[in-house]
Amino acid sequence: MEKLLMKGNEAIGTAAIKSGCKYFFGYPITPQNEIPEFMSKELPKVGGCFIQAESEVAAVNMVYGAAGTGARCMTSSSSPGMSLKQEGISYLVGAELPCLIVNVMRGGPGLGGIQPSQADYFQATRGGGNGDYYMPVFAPATVQETVDLIEKGFDLADEYRTPVMMLIDGMTGQMMEPVRFSENENKKKVDKPWATTGTKGKRKPNIINSLYLKPEELEKHCDRLFEKYDKIKEEHCLWEENHLDDAEIVLVAYGTTSRITKNVMNSLREKGKKVGMIRPITVWPFPYKAIEELKDNVKDILVVEMSKGQMIEDVRLGNEGRKKVHFYGRTGGMIPTPEEIALKVEEILEKGGNK
Repeated sequence: MEKLLMKGNEAIGTAAIKSGCKYFFGYPITPQNEIPEFMSKELPKVGGCFIQAESEVAAVNMVYGAAGTGARCMTSSSSPGMSLKQEGISYLVGAELPCLIVNVMRGGPGLGGIQPSQADYFQATRGGGNGDYYMPVFAPATVQETVDLIEKGFDLADEYRTPVMMLIDGMTGQMMEPVRFSENENKKKVDKPWATTGTKGKRKPNIINSLYLKPEELEKHCDRLFEKYDKIKEEHCLWEENHLDDAEIVLVAYGTTSRITKNVMNSLREKGKKVGMIRPITVWPFPYKAIEELKDNVKDILVVEMSKGQMIEDVRLGNEGRKKVHFYGRTGGMIPTPEEIALKVEEILEKGGNK
């Protein structure tokens, strides 16, 4: 299939439909508005259903109902809207209901602004709702990678009976890039004997619930969830590595920021600077192994984010004090420039890693 020039948000909708999504429930908020707009036009064409709910709270609970029938469904929002969805997301996790959730991040806290940000990292990777839980979180860097990971996200959600999040920022949602879609639509079918599809008098009714009043039963349920999380960590942790064999300093960045950071790495290497890079593709599970296995030639790590520093905590956990960890970030919708990042790298190298 030839490539198509598409805006990120519209490419997300196209990829979701091609992955078998038939139901979308959402509420408008910038900068993700093109996703529900696109789905409202395109889902009816494939026999699907779009509903603009009265609020983000209503939208995520509609996802709960649709996911309970075994249908592929999704919702999307931007940062303040995602905050409103957190109770419903916790319920989805507790009831083990597969779905796709897209967060096109904007600046905060509060209503903040409509410019791109990465300040929802804690909320996404630590579970923004109540209880002991995680969910897989993909952080693609390009529109093409976003499209590719949406299909993988739906498959992962069905395989493990869990919500899956796509964590992108407003730049990825709004930029236009050429993309190619998979030619094998709806290629993975999963049996869902747990779904509420009607008994037809042939079986006992399925009950979907996240309420466990006996503490022994709730603990057993949580233990089983964490057994799933361990399998996801082993089998579905993704990252990209560049020039780690000779690097003296390693840059760590994800999403749109990683594209800027990679250009800085390439530019500095042309000047003879030994700079490498790690790009997490899943931010949960986080690629701690990539940080843990950095060689002795690496003296410093620089974490670059569009926030005041959130992913840096995971980098520090993986590093366990072996290397010196530094940070550079902009927030509130401000985007780190290549010049700013390069200046920080050269400052660290000139000081020999001394803070």
